[in-house]
Amino acid sequence: MKVAILAGGVGSRLSEETTVKPKPMVEIGGMPILWHIMKLYSEFDYNDFVVALGYKGKCIKKYFFDYCSLESNLTVQLSEGTVVRHKNNAPNWNVELIDTGISTLTGGRIKRLQPYIGNERFMLTWGDGVSDVNFDRLLDFHRSHGKLATVTAVRPTARFGHMKFDGDAVSEFSEKPQAAEGWINGAFFVLEPEIFDYIEGDETQWEKEPMERLARDGELMAYRHEGFWQCMDTLRDKNYLETMWQKGDAPWNTWEKSKIATAAR
Repeated sequence: MKVAILAGGVGSRLSEETTVKPKPMVEIGGMPILWHIMKLYSEFDYNDFVVALGYKGKCIKKYFFDYCSLESNLTVQLSEGTVVRHKNNAPNWNVELIDTGISTLTGGRIKRLQPYIGNERFMLTWGDGVSDVNFDRLLDFHRSHGKLATVTAVRPTARFGHMKFDGDAVSEFSEKPQAAEGWINGAFFVLEPEIFDYIEGDETQWEKEPMERLARDGELMAYRHEGFWQCMDTLRDKNYLETMWQKGDAPWNTWEKSKIATAAR
């Protein structure tokens, strides 16, 4: 099953970083957040990616073009212009990098990926959010209901400290807890190919007409994820994710947890 990733937006709310690179190339722990997202899927053996490019898409192309060399030891024979790679540490990913236009909206980008996805079920997410969602359970849920679309619903982390009162006394204080109420679109979709019929063209925003029509038609189901989820919309979000990574407390880093569990056996 292919995984489609939308990586073409401008990322204007993260302009401190995105004036020189697209948002999916903003780094957490020295690696682009796009890499982190792909690692999430790869842990569940989803290694076939189709990436929709737009704003500064050449930066993403160059990153993957150079990836094998950067992740390997090299012998470079300058006079002959030859390069031999040794100990290639690159993951077993197949990555299709597709230009989908600078100003194309999210629905239009999905529509432009149709020739590369074909008439098959696929997964979809944005290139700016991480989670510890279990993709096997997500897929099982999607298969169980037989509808065209599944969206992962999440409870976002609150931006401010949460307080409960007993009169005027603070009975409970939680710094930036997971929101107790309200579900939002956390992306991480599973979709059937029929959803392409819900998208008119480049000017279609996926979160508007297509998702609204799918809901009206009874074809949109929600997989409720109670665990960690965080998007990277602002510099504050980026610093929040970076702090967790540096502390070794990144909930989305499931691949390191897998290594530790394997070593403990």
